[in-house]
Amino acid sequence: MRTFFEPDQEEEFEAAKDLLIRRCLDWAGDRGLAADDLVLTAALDSRHRSTDGRLAFWDATQVRRFLLEWIPRYVAAPREDLDAAPETLVTLLRYLDATGIRDPRGATTAELEKAVAEAVKEYPAALADPYRQGPAKFWTQVAIDNGVDVSDHKALTKFQRDVDAGRVAYDADVLDKVVEARFLGAGPDEERAFPQPPIVLPSAPEIAAAAARSATVRRLAALADWAGAEGRPLTSAGNLRMADARELAELLGTGEQDLKVRSATHMPKLHLLVEWAKAARLVRVNKGRLLRVAKAAPLLRDPERLWSRAFEVFFDLGPVIGGSTSGWEVESLLVEVFGEVMADVLNSVYGLSDRVPVARLQETVWLACHEYLMLDDRAHDLWRRKVDDDLVAALEALAELGAVELSHGVADPLYLSDLGDDDEEQPLPPEARTRLRAILTEPGMLVSLTPLGMRGVRERMLAEGRDAPLVGELAEAAPGELLGVLAEHYPREEAATELAGWLAAHGGDVEPLLDAIRACPFRTRASAMLTTLVETHPDGRSLLARLRGDRALGPIALTLLHDAGAVGPDDLSSSEQLLLMTEGLLNLLEVAGPEEVVSQLGQMAGREAPQIIEAATQSGHPATVGMDELRRLVAEPLRTRSHTLRFVEGPRPGARGRRSGHGKKRRR
Repeated sequence: MRTFFEPDQEEEFEAAKDLLIRRCLDWAGDRGLAADDLVLTAALDSRHRSTDGRLAFWDATQVRRFLLEWIPRYVAAPREDLDAAPETLVTLLRYLDATGIRDPRGATTAELEKAVAEAVKEYPAALADPYRQGPAKFWTQVAIDNGVDVSDHKALTKFQRDVDAGRVAYDADVLDKVVEARFLGAGPDEERAFPQPPIVLPSAPEIAAAAARSATVRRLAALADWAGAEGRPLTSAGNLRMADARELAELLGTGEQDLKVRSATHMPKLHLLVEWAKAARLVRVNKGRLLRVAKAAPLLRDPERLWSRAFEVFFDLGPVIGGSTSGWEVESLLVEVFGEVMADVLNSVYGLSDRVPVARLQETVWLACHEYLMLDDRAHDLWRRKVDDDLVAALEALAELGAVELSHGVADPLYLSDLGDDDEEQPLPPEARTRLRAILTEPGMLVSLTPLGMRGVRERMLAEGRDAPLVGELAEAAPGELLGVLAEHYPREEAATELAGWLAAHGGDVEPLLDAIRACPFRTRASAMLTTLVETHPDGRSLLARLRGDRALGPIALTLLHDAGAVGPDDLSSSEQLLLMTEGLLNLLEVAGPEEVVSQLGQMAGREAPQIIEAATQSGHPATVGMDELRRLVAEPLRTRSHTLRFVEGPRPGARGRRSGHGKKRRR
């Protein structure tokens, strides 16, 4: 039972969704909880069609997105059914928790139920707002309001004819605004972001010490103190007076105090720091004076918080870094897309162990600027040089902050490996690839994120709803939730590190992990969890061999041993062979559904299919939930089909003559 699928894995996602809904409905029915399959479908669709795509990850943001945006936009149903949707969502969240498949990096179930209760206060208004609908929802709701059975194709066809003929009343103004909103891209659909690799960060004291060493942090604090509560006078244009600018440049160590310039804005480092301090709300302009912001005092005393604020507002500094400081200087194209482009640049560097050549980043940044704006080809080279220079200036500002490290050298061959002319998936145009193949063989500027930078980028990703794992963050997770996340989202090396940290925090005992696998009601998930444990635990292989005789885990252990070639058919007893076959059927039932199990059994075993499935149901396999489904959804339909066939009379194999005695009798 996977809870994460790439956008193009629609068939796999639909199969998992069907399984999860089927199991959740049964679980809810046994406990008398509200559960509606339409709402469950919508909830899982909303998580699949999101930035991170994690079906089992929920927090307050996702609760609000589903109830206040997704349902009003996409889910068409009678109002009484929509009114009950929050109860079904609570049931789903409880089910994820009860079965151990909740993503522990999200909110707790108690926190989520509180978030649902808060969102419910706004829910009726969101449902009643006609402009939150999508076009499909609009027409489906109109059909439902007119008594049309939307599951009936003929009824829908007639409804469409009635609409075209003007026999159906609807609000045309609302429809126009709904279509306009859709055209402008408004709505809860989110573009899937690339999953990020797990990263390792230094300890909290080391991070705090690194922030205190930041040159920009020290300068911003010194600038605010220099401005003071009384403030410093500004020119009529709102800039520092030259005498003050030279004094401040010497105080901050920018080295610009002796420049022969006529305006403080022509001291680029000083100008950037002043505007940075304004953006971070450390200083402000009031009545022609530059003043320290009184409420910033606690921030100025905390280098780590000050670093985070400075990094947060850096992405708003495009007009300063790429802007024109004189009437004749060209403003960079990067200004228009600075925040978005710089975020993409840092995301590209994030998690990479090798330093990234800046020349490669310059190519992608230029393409982004070129696609965003209509350019005059006659000024192409001038625009290009300005963008390249300003990207370097932005990286240098981040280096002063301590977010990136700049160095000089030859790029790793990795960054040349995908620049061939025959690479169809390469996003760079041929001329860019040719240019890079020449540049990257020579020493050039390289960039990598510092630990401070990785933390800052990760926090931005998390705020955007992206999955950005951190080694160590699962130390307090429940055993089953730990193994589930490691199995789906962690490479083996990082999973081993995370597992070792978890074991160290829990006395080193592996038994709670095994108990969690035993309790997992999904065989495919339990198998993935055990595989992860075996591959990442130092004694994993011997552990797997020992589990062959385990009452609950034996069938999974046998399957893994058989798949690895550690045991063959001759090494298995008849009961083990039966358990192995049953485990395979249960896995197929989960990933493909009951109809596919019946179909494959019919193709492989023919008339023997009922006997095979009957033997499986009598195998003593320990999977209670799975075995119940195998009996209800596979064995019973096969048994019914078999009984039906027995009433169809016909000649026995090899028999001759007619069906009954109504024909001519043979003479003896």
